[in-house]
Amino acid sequence: MATIIQVAAQAGVSTATVSRVLSQPDRVAVGTRERVLEVVQTLGYRPNVAARSLRTHRAAKILLTVPDISNPFFASVIRGAEEAARDAGYALVLGDTRLNPEVEDQYAEMLSRREVDGLIFLGHRLPASLAPLLTRRGELAPVVNGCEYSPDIGVPSVHIDNAAAGRDAIDHLVALGHRAIGVITGPQVSPISRDRLAGATAAAVCHGLPNGLLVRTGDYSAGSAFDQMRALLDQGVTAVFCFNDEMAIGAMRAIEKAGLSCPDHVSVIGFDDLPLARFFHPALTTIAQPKGLIGQRAVELLVSLLHGVEPPVRQLTLRHELVVRGSTAPVRAALA
Repeated sequence: MATIIQVAAQAGVSTATVSRVLSQPDRVAVGTRERVLEVVQTLGYRPNVAARSLRTHRAAKILLTVPDISNPFFASVIRGAEEAARDAGYALVLGDTRLNPEVEDQYAEMLSRREVDGLIFLGHRLPASLAPLLTRRGELAPVVNGCEYSPDIGVPSVHIDNAAAGRDAIDHLVALGHRAIGVITGPQVSPISRDRLAGATAAAVCHGLPNGLLVRTGDYSAGSAFDQMRALLDQGVTAVFCFNDEMAIGAMRAIEKAGLSCPDHVSVIGFDDLPLARFFHPALTTIAQPKGLIGQRAVELLVSLLHGVEPPVRQLTLRHELVVRGSTAPVRAALA
C-alpha cells in the first residue's frame, strides 16, 4: 500500500502539501493540486483516517440514533443519511435506542467523549446528557433532530408537516363519502402522533362529522392495530386512518378476519409509503414521506454546524404527498 511519503516524493512536494491537497484543496495552487491528485490516483493512495483523527481531534464519524431499528421506515432514512455522510467525508454510526431514555443518554455520551463528531437523533426526546454541550455551544452544538419535531427541543430539525398530512388523510376519506371514520394513532407521547391527530381532528371539525373521529391508540405495530381495528369495527366505522403503514397492515388483517373486505366494506389509509405498500392487497393508500431526503438533509444541517456555520434554516419542513391506491374507495350505503 502506498504511503504519503511516496506520494510526496513522486509529486515533488512535501507531505504537508499532500495532506493539504486531500483535506483543504482550495489552499493549494491548481497545478500542484492536479499533480498530487494524479499521483494519488496512480499509486492508489488512501489516507489513514484514524491517524488523521488523532491529529485533528476529529473522529470523522456521525452518530445516528433511531428509536426502533426494526421499523422498516427508518431503513430509508438511514440510507439517505449514510450516503450524505459518506459524500461529506464521514462514516455513519448507528444506535438503536429502543425508546429507552438511558440508552439514548449512553449513545449521546459518545459525543461528549469525542468518539463521534455530531449526533442526529430520530426520536422525540433530547438526551439529558447533552444539556451541558447545548449550554456551552448554543446554536452551533452539533446535534440535529430528524422526523420528529417539537419547538421545545431547541435544535435544528428535518421533518414534514404532520398536522397537514393528517388533514389530507381525512379530507380524502370525507371526499369519498365516509362519515364514520376511525383513527389508530401512535403513542401520544410522540409529537408526530399528536400533530397527526390534531390535523385529522381539525379536518373532522371542518367537515362537520357528526361523531367526530373514533380514536384508538396503538404503538405503531401491526399487532396493536389489529386489536384496535376490531374495536373500531364494532363501532361501525367505514374507514380508518392509521398513523403508519405497519399498523395499516394490521388493520387490513382485522377487517379480513371479521369477514369483511377492504375497501368494499372499510377503507384504509396508512402513513410513510413503505416500499412494500404498493404490493399490499389491495395496494395501500398512504401518506408518503421523503424518507431518504430526511436523512440527507439532517446530515447536511449537521455538517454545516460541524464547520461552524449556522444553517440558513434550522427547522426544515419537507413536502409530503397523499398517494391514492386501491385500499380506499367510496363508502357503501351500509355494511352487508
